[in-house]
Amino acid sequence: MVSQQELKSIFPSFEDSLIDELANASDCKTFKDGTLLMKTGQYIRSTMIVLDGLVKVFREDEEGNEYFMYFIEPGQACALSMVCSSTQDTSELTAVAVGDIEVLTVPLSKMDELMAKYTDWYQFVLRTYRKRFEELLVTIDHIAFRNMDERLVFYLKKTQKGLKSNIIPLTHAEIANELNSSREVITRLMKKLAEKGAVKLNRNSVEIIDATLLDVT
Repeated sequence: MVSQQELKSIFPSFEDSLIDELANASDCKTFKDGTLLMKTGQYIRSTMIVLDGLVKVFREDEEGNEYFMYFIEPGQACALSMVCSSTQDTSELTAVAVGDIEVLTVPLSKMDELMAKYTDWYQFVLRTYRKRFEELLVTIDHIAFRNMDERLVFYLKKTQKGLKSNIIPLTHAEIANELNSSREVITRLMKKLAEKGAVKLNRNSVEIIDATLLDVT
C-alpha cells in the first residue's frame, strides 16, 4: 500500500481525506522495464496513476504496426483507463513501462464515488482528459501536416522530455517502428541531424548533443 506521505508529495493540492481514501482503496504495483500494462482490446477494470517512472502509450494496428502517442509521467493518470473503466469499453491503445515503474491502480468502484465526493479529484480527471486530448491533437497535426523529418524531430524532443535524458535508448529500427516509417528513412534523417551536430549516433541509442540544432531547416 502506498503511504499518505508519498501521495501527498505527488498530489499536494489533494485534501487529506482524499489522500486517505486513495491510499486505503488503491493498490500500489511495480513493473519492470518493457512490461505490457495495457493492450488493444483489453477490458480495463481500474484507473492507472503513475507514481514513479514513465509509461509509453502507442497505437497499434491489426498488422502490429505501432505509432507513438504520448508518455504518462509521475503524477499523471491514464485518461483512456478512466474512460474505459467508467464505460466498460475495451482499450484502443497499448501502454508499456519505460524503465522500472510504480503505479497506483484505483478500482472502478471507487472512481465514481471520488468524482462525486471530491472537487479535487473531479478537477484532476478533467485536467487529465484535456491534457491527453491536446496531446492527441498535436500528434494528429504532425501525422497529417508534417514531413517525416519534422515528425522525427518532434519525436526526439518529446522522448527527451519524457525520459529527462539526452540519451534515447532506441535503435533506428525501433524509432522507425514507432513512427510507422522504414529504418532506411530514419537512418538517413538521423545522419543529417548528426552532420549538423544535433545528435550523436550510437550502436543502440541516440544522444542529443544540441537540441537547438534539431529543428529542420
